[in-house]
Amino acid sequence: MEDMKAAMKLKDTIALQALRAVKSAFLLAKTETGAGDDLTEEQEIKIIQKQVKQRKDSAAIFIEQERQDLADPELAEITVLEKFLPEALSEEAVAKVVVDTITKVGAEGMKDMGKVMGMVSKQLAGQADGKTISMLVKKHLTA
Repeated sequence: MEDMKAAMKLKDTIALQALRAVKSAFLLAKTETGAGDDLTEEQEIKIIQKQVKQRKDSAAIFIEQERQDLADPELAEITVLEKFLPEALSEEAVAKVVVDTITKVGAEGMKDMGKVMGMVSKQLAGQADGKTISMLVKKHLTA
């Protein structure tokens, strides 16, 4: 809310639009059936990650269609939203967690991918995207 007020005062329409979208997503999540009054930090991070992913997908489509004028606001909103996410880990750090998890679980091949993915995703919630985790799990399970 404080960032929203600051964006209003600075007349930063892009930041304001991104923050309003997150606020709306939070309110929707709170009103879902079975949801409690408050969201956990993990739920909030997942919502923000989803918002970032949607914008990345939109920007990629706009760039593919050579519409940089539409991609730029999406990319700017991503920058605003990423301030609220934990710092992302490097690919090497994620790979280390993947290898440690594979060793701990005793995973042997692609049949154990779901188990490894679940554990790594839970451990790195908000610090790495699913696509990167999936790629590294596949790479290390087939190696």
